[in-house]
Formats: sequence, structure tokens, C-alpha cells
Amino acid sequence: MKITGIVAEYNPFHNGHAYQIKKAREVTGCDYCIAVISGDFVQRGEVAVFSKYLRTKMALLCGADLVLEIPSIFAVSSAEDFAAGAVALLDQLGVVTHLCFGSEMGESERFMETAAILADEPDSFSTKLKEGLSEGLSWPQARVRALEAEGISDLGNFLETPNNLLGVEYCKALIRQKSPIQPITILRKGNGYHSQDLTGELASASAIRREIFKEEPDFSILLSQVPDEIRSLFKAEVPLQPEDLSDLLNYRLLTLKRDGIPFSVFADVSNDLSDRLESKLYEQADWEERIRQLKSRQYTYTRISRHILLGITDEMVLAGKEAGFSPYARILGFRKSKAGVLSEIKKHTRIPLVTKTADASRMLSGTAKMLFEQDLYASHVRQSLLLGKTGQPVRNEFTQPICII
Repeated sequence: MKITGIVAEYNPFHNGHAYQIKKAREVTGCDYCIAVISGDFVQRGEVAVFSKYLRTKMALLCGADLVLEIPSIFAVSSAEDFAAGAVALLDQLGVVTHLCFGSEMGESERFMETAAILADEPDSFSTKLKEGLSEGLSWPQARVRALEAEGISDLGNFLETPNNLLGVEYCKALIRQKSPIQPITILRKGNGYHSQDLTGELASASAIRREIFKEEPDFSILLSQVPDEIRSLFKAEVPLQPEDLSDLLNYRLLTLKRDGIPFSVFADVSNDLSDRLESKLYEQADWEERIRQLKSRQYTYTRISRHILLGITDEMVLAGKEAGFSPYARILGFRKSKAGVLSEIKKHTRIPLVTKTADASRMLSGTAKMLFEQDLYASHVRQSLLLGKTGQPVRNEFTQPICII
């Protein structure tokens, strides 16, 4: 039996995602397709446009058979940890045969060749990397030079696009975790990852989000970018955007300062970044302005925004890694006609399957329980934001059923 895994955010789901699922099925000839997705916060550290349950429904209606949630600590982490968490989840199910990802280069061999060096990091590579950094090269430039010194030729702009970078990280995680899953890449079609152009049928998620966030979005253009099966769902929820986090972030920073908790205890926050945050603390700003206050060549947008808001510390991330990144599989939804995939997983999984939130407390313990409770916290934060924006009751994690279609 062939079972293909896809790692995604679906923020939101669009034609390019449907294309990837279709091609993944064609290329791998799989019997089932499993999508593992970010929950209610995404890798950039922002709140997801739509809830994880609505995005799950979109994925199921457009070809996925089962949708699982990546533990939130790693869903909002660096590309390396995001990929490691997603790969660990797929690998520990014990049934996934292929991992399919989109890229700007449709050749899996180049990804594995590059990942093999980065996964092992031989002394010669590390030395060359340090030399490049000491000469003033940026980290990506120094890494390319070090890889070329290891015999990886014609890299060009291979590592300059987000999809290619994630693809290398997926392959690196497969190597480090000694996973038998075979990586397969699908050549990405349509507009570029950061393109804001909504022309054609395969616009980027960022372009779609920008249109959604307009005061009066043009739904005729917007809905041309999503499969027919889910067009009605784009009006099923009020979307959330980064600016909706502004008050919460300011409150969080002020409270931490009052309680004497240094910002540097949070993952990816160095002492220098902590000092920069403190120096701008009383300059009240919205989400985007707060990021602009702090962003520099050294500190990227995601590094600034992702962990403080959700209270994710270095200690929590380390504990999660030591527990295998994904010590449980939380089911968000599945297709009844493809329920056989759950039967296969139950026969082979090395981690518990969580279907009902209320059951998790007896199924999980230690770090697994901590990670799961962090997932609930992230979702309840989003639900609180939605309540504040709409004034309408919102289902919580204990009353929201999984999606079954």
C-alpha cells in the first residue's frame, strides 16, 4: 500500500494546493493522501486566516483523505524545526511511503544531495561556513560557498526560494530521523511565492490573503483562485489577520516586563533582540509597526514575531525535540470513504492518535501532554480573537468536533 504525506499550511487553501494533491496522487500512485498542517497559528508567527477546522474541510473536499495537526510549538518554529516536526509526525504513523512537496526545481535528487551535507555538517563544511561569515558574507551566501566546496555544484539561486529551502529541510529531517519515507518534489506552477499578482489560476497564498484583508475584497477575482468545491467556505468565517494580534502582543510585552520575565527566555529571542524589544517597549504600535521597529538584517520578521506571543520558551522547544518532535497525532478530519487509512495507521503507529480533546489527558503524559496543551492554548487564543472581532459565540477545543465528510 502506498500512502503519500503532504506538509502544508493551507493559509488559505487555493488552486495551487489542489494541483499539488492531484499531482502527488498521480506521481506516487498512492492509495491514500495524508495532509499534516499548521493549526491556528502559522510558521510566520501569525494567526491563521481561517480556523484549522475550516482549512481541514477545504483540504478534504479537494483531495486529502486525512488531516493531522503539526504540534504548534514546531508549526510556528524555524524552517528546520517546522520540517522536523512535520516529518516526525508522518514517519511515526508507520504507514507513509512518500513525502511530496512543491518546489521551484522538480528534481528530488538535488534536494537529497544538498540535504545530505547539511544533515551531517562535516568539519570541512563547518570550517568553510565560518570562513565565509568572517569575511562578511550573509549566512545564506556563506552556506552556498561551503556547499560548493563540498562538491555541490550549480546551486545558483536554488536555496533562495522558500519552497526549495523547505524541501531541503524536509529531506534533511528524513535523513536525520533515518526515515524510510521517499521524498518526491512537484514542480511548482503559477505565480511566485511572494507574488501579489492575482492574475492567472495559480496565485500565491500571500496575494490571496492580501485580497481577503481588503475592506471590500473583490470576490469575483478572489474565488477564481480557489477550487469550485470550497468557494462557499471562503464566506463561512470572518478571516483574521496579523493586525488583530496588535493589542494582545502589546499586552503580552508589558505584562512580561512588569513581572520581570526577560524576553530572552523565549525561543529564538537572543539577548540582543531582547534589549531591542525593551528599548521600544513603550512606543505603542500595531503589529506591523512593532515588527518594523525591530527588524534588521540580523533579525527576520518571523524570528521577532513567532514565539513571545504564544509563550514558547527554549525549554519547551528542547523538551519537544527530546520527545521526538511529534509524540502524538491529533486528527482534525478525514473522509468517511477513505477511513481505511485510519485502520492502517492504528495497526502500525508508534504514537497515540488523538481524536477527542477530552481523551488527551488520559492518553498523554509528560512532554506530550505539555505540547498538546500548548496546541489548545494557541487555538483558544485564536478563538478569543475571533470572538472579540465578531461578537459571536465561538466553539472551543472541547466542543468543536473533528471534520468528517
